[in-house]
Amino acid sequence: MDFRLMGIDTPLLHTLQHFMDAAGEDSDKSINAPSRNYVRDAKAMAATPADVKEYQNSYVFIVDMPGLKSGDIKVQVEDDNVLLISGERKREEEKEGAKYIRMERRIGKFMRKFTLQENANTDAISAVCQDGVLTVIVQKLPPPEPKKPKTIEVKIA
Repeated sequence: MDFRLMGIDTPLLHTLQHFMDAAGEDSDKSINAPSRNYVRDAKAMAATPADVKEYQNSYVFIVDMPGLKSGDIKVQVEDDNVLLISGERKREEEKEGAKYIRMERRIGKFMRKFTLQENANTDAISAVCQDGVLTVIVQKLPPPEPKKPKTIEVKIA
């Protein structure tokens, strides 16, 4: 409520109005601002490119993971249909007498989430990391057999 519109304009009311306006602006920013976790996850996902292929019997996810050991990579299924690939690339331990002149390789956490198709068999997933490339294979479920028509016997009354 703006007291100036009602014809009341005293220094005290003017100050109160200023505080009310400032509080409204700050609350809008905090409500619309993304959380730190969201920003961290978005950066981790953007920095982890992946290719996804569909074959007749499987889905194949290919992610570049140079310099990572299999223990640094986690492959999980969440909520029965979300494939989560995550991990962390750690900084190499510095040797005495050596210092970085330039550091361009990315370190830190990475993550990708993929929503799996309904026909993905989450019980038949394999993952192999070879030469810095992670390949995750998700087998497809066999297609459901078509339902046969049900014959109902007609009785004579």
